[in-house]
Amino acid sequence: MDLKVLFQQILNIVKKLNKQQKIVIVGTLIAVVAFIAFLVVYNSKTTTTADGYKVLFEKVSTQDSALIIQQLQQDQIPYRISNEETILVPEESVYEQRIKLASLGLPKSSTVGFELFDQQEFGATDFDQKIKFLRALEGELSRTIASLNPIEEAKVHLALPKESVFVTQAAPPTASVVITLLQNMILTPKQIMGIKNLVAASVTNLNPEDVKIVNENGEPLGGEDDLSASKELAAAQMRYKHNFERTLEEKIIKILSPVVGGESRVVAKVTMEFDFSQKESTKEVFDPNNVVRSEQTLEEKREGFKPKEIGGVPGAVSNIGPVQGLDENDIRDKYEKSQTTTNFEVSKTVSSIKGEFAEVRRISAAVVVDGKYELSADGEIEQLQYVALSEAQLTSISNLVKQAIGFSEVRGDQVTVSNFEFDAKTTTYKPKTQIEKVMETIERFIGPFMPLLKYVLVAIILFIFYKKIIVPFAERMLAVHTDDEDDVDSLFDIDDEDDDQLNRFSELRRKVEDQLGIGSGISEDEIKYDVLLEKMKALVEEKPEEIATLFATLIRDELGIDEPAPDFSAAAKNR
Repeated sequence: MDLKVLFQQILNIVKKLNKQQKIVIVGTLIAVVAFIAFLVVYNSKTTTTADGYKVLFEKVSTQDSALIIQQLQQDQIPYRISNEETILVPEESVYEQRIKLASLGLPKSSTVGFELFDQQEFGATDFDQKIKFLRALEGELSRTIASLNPIEEAKVHLALPKESVFVTQAAPPTASVVITLLQNMILTPKQIMGIKNLVAASVTNLNPEDVKIVNENGEPLGGEDDLSASKELAAAQMRYKHNFERTLEEKIIKILSPVVGGESRVVAKVTMEFDFSQKESTKEVFDPNNVVRSEQTLEEKREGFKPKEIGGVPGAVSNIGPVQGLDENDIRDKYEKSQTTTNFEVSKTVSSIKGEFAEVRRISAAVVVDGKYELSADGEIEQLQYVALSEAQLTSISNLVKQAIGFSEVRGDQVTVSNFEFDAKTTTYKPKTQIEKVMETIERFIGPFMPLLKYVLVAIILFIFYKKIIVPFAERMLAVHTDDEDDVDSLFDIDDEDDDQLNRFSELRRKVEDQLGIGSGISEDEIKYDVLLEKMKALVEEKPEEIATLFATLIRDELGIDEPAPDFSAAAKNR
């Protein structure tokens, strides 16, 4: 894009505009720029100031807000409330009121953290620094605990004993936490233990057992006593039971609502009986098939010549020389021994079984459904008649309910389905008028397209606004109007008087032509031309200087000459 050409085109358009159009365009640009500047400045303003007002306190509790407003009213200080947590006062009274309210202990629920150390104080002692650190640590822990979902407000107090060089004299630190729970909220044992561990991990040498938690009613939470444990267990059991019953009720309503005509036409209540006693058992199962635990085999072998044996009857024979048969060496000795020991083990399986948290004993369900409504005409009056469901329909609904809740005859479950008229619709029914019926029909057919029709209607309104307002205004502003002094009346306009004269002349001329028999070849255009020619001759004779000036102006405009036309009227006067 050639910027030079674009700039030249803009200049040409500006030159063609008259003074009024230029004023309108410049005024519009100034208004747009002023509006944009206002938006920028307005959005850049901080929320702390508004019409000379500045934030006194923000993010304070509703109780503190009430006390602060009460004190401001007593002091006759004007104030504004931006929201429940922000209070604004005149800017010149902000610091004075903060100091005054702080002396009264307001706001009470305000907590400070480690921002206490943002400003250094010269001359502060070690004791002051320890107290500031303790306050900062308590404030940070209070903020952290208060950020949890079930907790509305929290306050932490720490007891840090003095350090001792003797181990036997060292005392462990302790902590206490006061929490305010949100409405209808409770803390589970895991959450309580989590808070204790959080506080214990933030303080040196602090054990979770030394952290005590109480609620806004002064009741201890997470205690080790049997009463606290029983209350927490009972609360957990009730929540478990309620959640199961509500789940089954929603299942029944969802499965029956398409059948009976909507969720508002069915009511279901489920009662479940649970056995919360957890049983632990140990089970040993012996396998009848023996298992070899160990096996030992011992084998002994010996083979060789048997040693010679000399013996006999004592006497001479045994004392003399070798006896026959003692010189033989073929007598051999062979010894073998085998021993096997097998130890068998009886296999067994030891199982430690812990029962479920809750076991369903029985389920009872009561379901109430609405009937049907039919229109009946009693004469000319249209009435709504209630029609009860048949036994077959009630049986089908009962079977659906049983399938939804997991009905079991072994447990002794019970399901009751009843049919009643809801809200007595037949007595309060009013017949629809013809207009209501037509509107209902239109809504039934056009209703699905209403989201689209809204956008179409907006588009039509914008189009009409554009065509009827914006476009005519733009054309009126951009149209080039000549000044009043430049308007020149045409010398050739025929007024009503001339038109009447022309008609009379035409009638006379037509009569004369008819009398002479020459009227067939003359047209009305020729007569107009003759009249205009005669009028021009008369005007030239009466105003010759104005006619000369007119022709000079026409020639100058046709040839594009910028020089002014000569004044023939002055020349005529001199002559």
